[in-house]
Amino acid sequence: MAATKDKKILTEADLLKMPESAYMNEAQLDFFRRRLQEMERELLHNADETTEHLRETVVVPDPADRATIEEEHALELRTRDRERKLIKKVQQSLARVDSGDYGFCEETGEPIGLPRLLARPTATLSLEAQQRRELRQKLYGD
Repeated sequence: MAATKDKKILTEADLLKMPESAYMNEAQLDFFRRRLQEMERELLHNADETTEHLRETVVVPDPADRATIEEEHALELRTRDRERKLIKKVQQSLARVDSGDYGFCEETGEPIGLPRLLARPTATLSLEAQQRRELRQKLYGD
C-alpha cells in the first residue's frame, strides 16, 4: 500500500450529511471540481464525436433519405450548440471553484445550497434569486 494519504472521495449522500457549517469546505469544493471536470470531458467528447460524424459523407440518391440525414445533422448541430454554451458555464464554474466563489449566489452572496448544486452544478444564483430573475424576465422581457 502506498505511503501517501489518499483523499476520500465523497458521494452525494456524504455531502448532504455534512453540517451547514461545513458548506463549501475543501472536500465539497473537490467533489464539485471533479463533477464539473467530468461534465467538461463528456461535453468535449461529444463535440469530437459530432465532428467525426459530420465528416462522414454519405451519398444518398433518394431525396427523402437525404432530407432525413440533413435533418439529423441539423438536430445534432443544435444539440452541440447548446452543449458549447454549457461548456462555457462549466469552465466558468471551475474558475469559481478555484477562486473560492463557487456555491455562493452572484446576486446575494448567500449559499446556493447543496441540493441545487447537485441538480445543476453550474448554478450561479440561489433558487430565490433565480425565481426573481425569471419573474422579472417574464414581466419586463429580456
